[in-house]
Amino acid sequence: MTFSHDTEQALGTLVRLVNTMPGPNSQVDSLETLEELEKFVQEREFSAVDTLTEKDLAEVRDLRPLFAPVFTTDSDASAASMINAIIARGTSTPRLTNHDGHPWHIHYSRAGASLACRITVECGIALAQVISAGERERLRRCEAPDCDDALIDLSRNRSKRYCDARTCGNRLHVAAYRERRKASGE
Repeated sequence: MTFSHDTEQALGTLVRLVNTMPGPNSQVDSLETLEELEKFVQEREFSAVDTLTEKDLAEVRDLRPLFAPVFTTDSDASAASMINAIIARGTSTPRLTNHDGHPWHIHYSRAGASLACRITVECGIALAQVISAGERERLRRCEAPDCDDALIDLSRNRSKRYCDARTCGNRLHVAAYRERRKASGE
């Protein structure tokens, strides 16, 4: 299943947002300051964002626990219920746009909406598209035993197991290799 560029962008934003939360293996919150929120906005290439305030920071931080359970639910009905509740929190006004050199695509939040409203609606609709396409299993958590980060598996064969192949995946592959060598007496 291939999703549109804007859907994949929103899903990437969602994963990045959820992964700013402290987890069971890391008590680090990487979205505590306005500077961290500004970095997040730049990394995720949000357009037309006005000066961010402490209110924006608080509102965006409050979204994280709403979205996080979608990555661990075991049913489409449960995911749909969560997603519908999330989308209902925002103000949706679909419109076509082609800003910043991107081809025509749909923004689901109204022009001038707060950052939190934009994230709520854009990411909520992206999740709705995943569920309606029958692809909920693409939303999951990293399989590394010491990581609990959210991930979206956009691979063709749904084989992505780790949030980052260079860190979690590589660390586990190296450990398995060393264990095999140790077991074979090398």
